[in-house]
Amino acid sequence: MTPGWLTVEPRDAPLIVSIPHAGTDLVDCEQRFASAWVARRDADWHIPALYDFAAGLGATIVRTAISRSIIDVNRNPDGLSLYPGQATTELCPTTTFDGEPLYRDGAAPDAAEIAERRARYYAPYHEALRAETARLRQAHARVAIYDAHSIRSVIPRLFDGELPLFNLGTNSGRSCSEPLRDRLAAALAASGQSFAVDGRFKGGWITRDFGRPDAGVEAVQLELACRAYMAEPDRPAPDTWPGPLDEDRAAPTRATLRRLLEICLDWASRPGSPTA
Repeated sequence: MTPGWLTVEPRDAPLIVSIPHAGTDLVDCEQRFASAWVARRDADWHIPALYDFAAGLGATIVRTAISRSIIDVNRNPDGLSLYPGQATTELCPTTTFDGEPLYRDGAAPDAAEIAERRARYYAPYHEALRAETARLRQAHARVAIYDAHSIRSVIPRLFDGELPLFNLGTNSGRSCSEPLRDRLAAALAASGQSFAVDGRFKGGWITRDFGRPDAGVEAVQLELACRAYMAEPDRPAPDTWPGPLDEDRAAPTRATLRRLLEICLDWASRPGSPTA
């Protein structure tokens, strides 16, 4: 039985949209955090609404309601950094993106609690992705996994300057076929908006672990700067962050996102062997 915090919407197209960071549920830990707002601040805000067209393309949706501050299902389960030498957050984060403490003194999870969170929340998310990938692979030569994310445009601790609007990650070309990567990059270039391919964000654990193009599983991550769909204050505060979804900003962004999903779907739908 699927737990209530895990959403799995199975459909038949060879495309899975994974949304691992839009959750805000702090379960029974809210009082241990410095504040509930701080614990939720780094969520991928409005991503389900921004991709509300994906179901109409036949995409399977996998999403967790659990906050990334409880456990980050897009991190290496062993806790190893995906970006050695660069600032990042842990499997069970103890700091915000800005480096502030997440927990009150003495309230951070110990090794036993981290293991328990892995079993309760992390493992079911990845099991759902594997089950849906296997289901779709029975009917299709390829399946594309598209990992959908967003992040504030300016976070000096994590990256210099202002992040491009669209940040495509393919684990430096290892998690998807080169022609698919090229098509996605071309679509981003054609959008006329700023973008990067395998720049600061090369893809998290989901992209790196699932992406096996030679075995028929293509995986990409799209990290979207929040200014692409809502106003961003200079200094986020409880009364200004998150802002509402701005439909005027979101319209051209959605058009580009739809094109990216359509390219993934078209590539995965091609007949023949995975390497064709």
